[in-house]
Amino acid sequence: MNKTIAFAASRSKEAQTALKSLREHYDVVSAEKADVIVALGGDGFMLRTIHKYMDRKVPIYGMNCGTVGFLMNAFSKKNLLKRIEKSEAYDLHPLVMEAKTTDGKTETALAVNEVSLLRQTRTAAKIRIEVDGVTRMKEMICDGVMVATPAGSTAYNFSAHGPIIPLGAGVLALTPISVFRPRRWRGALLPHDAAITFHIIDAKERKVSAVADHTEVRRVSRVTVREDRDHTIRLLFDPEHNMEERVLKEQFES
Repeated sequence: MNKTIAFAASRSKEAQTALKSLREHYDVVSAEKADVIVALGGDGFMLRTIHKYMDRKVPIYGMNCGTVGFLMNAFSKKNLLKRIEKSEAYDLHPLVMEAKTTDGKTETALAVNEVSLLRQTRTAAKIRIEVDGVTRMKEMICDGVMVATPAGSTAYNFSAHGPIIPLGAGVLALTPISVFRPRRWRGALLPHDAAITFHIIDAKERKVSAVADHTEVRRVSRVTVREDRDHTIRLLFDPEHNMEERVLKEQFES
């Protein structure tokens, strides 16, 4: 039985052209009624689509009309319904960030790729790291630090020399950004259910912002990051180019 589909497209010329072509070939419904949402764009647009429809718990099948396209399938207007029917599903859980600011406010946000802490000024950040209530690093002097999911490990995490994590490994990457002290510390792999808390030392002088995908909270004093098991994201991939194969392949490419 064919599933009802809805299209979501980025504003790029390529994605809009693809959208027009697909609408001429397939019957579509609104995103609120669809069994599957087809996202047209690059990885950035895919992330926005995931966030927009996360509470709907509807599978998302991406087709690359952007640049990197790590989370996307190859674009083709042919046999779309059959491709969706034969696709393999991967369930991901986002991170939830709870950030407390220096003026006492608390904000929360979800991240599919990573939660990153970044210095706001020329002054290096000083950060204390706790894992499940235990202090693991009393002070790290750095430009920042991040917690990345397996799905996000090939993105910002990898560019900061963090590890690529296979899906299903059950771990998160804790990766420093331009760390000065301790020397040559490359980060750690943590259990997926760990709660990581960052305390900003001298937070009012050494200003730090926290970013969960597209949500930024400035001047934070404490940030807690953990996996959010209440939300499940289901992505669909063509069998010949599935997510596990992509993650594995990334580890052998230069």
